[in-house]
Amino acid sequence: MRGRVPLRMRILTALRPAPDWDSVTPEQFVEFRAAQDRLRGSVLLRPLTGRPDRAARITGDVLDLPGRRLNVRVYTPDRAGPPLPLVIAFHGGGLISGAPDQDDWLLAHLAARCPAVVVSLDYRLAPEHPVPAPIADAYDAVPALAAAAGRWGADGDRIGLLGSSAGATLAALAAIRAAGLGLPLRAQVLINPQLDWTDRAFEYPSFTENAKSPTASPAECRAVPRLAVPASFDRRTISPMYSDGLEGVAPVHIVAAGLDPLEDQSGAYAERLRCAGVEVTATRYPEATHAFLSMPGAVPNARPARTEILDHLRHRLGSAPAGGRRSTAPAPGRQVRR
Repeated sequence: MRGRVPLRMRILTALRPAPDWDSVTPEQFVEFRAAQDRLRGSVLLRPLTGRPDRAARITGDVLDLPGRRLNVRVYTPDRAGPPLPLVIAFHGGGLISGAPDQDDWLLAHLAARCPAVVVSLDYRLAPEHPVPAPIADAYDAVPALAAAAGRWGADGDRIGLLGSSAGATLAALAAIRAAGLGLPLRAQVLINPQLDWTDRAFEYPSFTENAKSPTASPAECRAVPRLAVPASFDRRTISPMYSDGLEGVAPVHIVAAGLDPLEDQSGAYAERLRCAGVEVTATRYPEATHAFLSMPGAVPNARPARTEILDHLRHRLGSAPAGGRRSTAPAPGRQVRR
């Protein structure tokens, strides 16, 4: 490992069940995912997953897309003023698991403190809906949400995208698509992103050096594409790492976790973006694990990371903190490369 895993994360991992990733079948995984969804909603986990900001309202809504209806989770500040920026979020989970509510601690805070309207998409999941279904959901949802922004008091001309893990795949791909379509995208936030879906992902040094990570283990990382992507599908086409047309995409803030097997993908993608002339800020938290912003009670680095994400969105979306200034001091426990 590249560092020491926080104690609470080690305890959580020891208590959390996991399938045999090497042999789990799609049917077995669906059963496992249902059990995990029930566990995530337990009040017993609230000290680890964090409490949502009370200054934000959380409601449900439905987004109509061609041939399907998707649920969305909407976060709005209690005190709504003029039209606010719109942040479109994509949860993590390898495109096979997860749900918008796992990011309540982060997204409610961004909504209340940016302030902004944050809409998290409950996109379709594999193995029931294999790739490219989740990608199509992201592609279709971004322009649809921009067009519908006014229904939540948001400004469809000030949009940011945010994604964690595989959700960062969706955010990055949607940002590339938005640049090609001329959509008014102003910011991206990619959190411990999964950016390379090819077998090359297993060759980055971090994949070996962080092989004992308690989250996103090598076995899990190898199982995810097997469950999510048809065998005949070209995984390069869903890998932002290999995408063309990076020129002109919105400025990016990348949050890398130092104990994550996927960590080195962040630096490689940041370099590709810089070569394309894109403005990038990349921060690294040496004592953070994969998915750490969904478990702030287990990983102390979650709070400073959240503050930096908030600053990036305020700056790029034209929001101003009520009665405060944008933070310029370095966050503790992180390393920055601009």
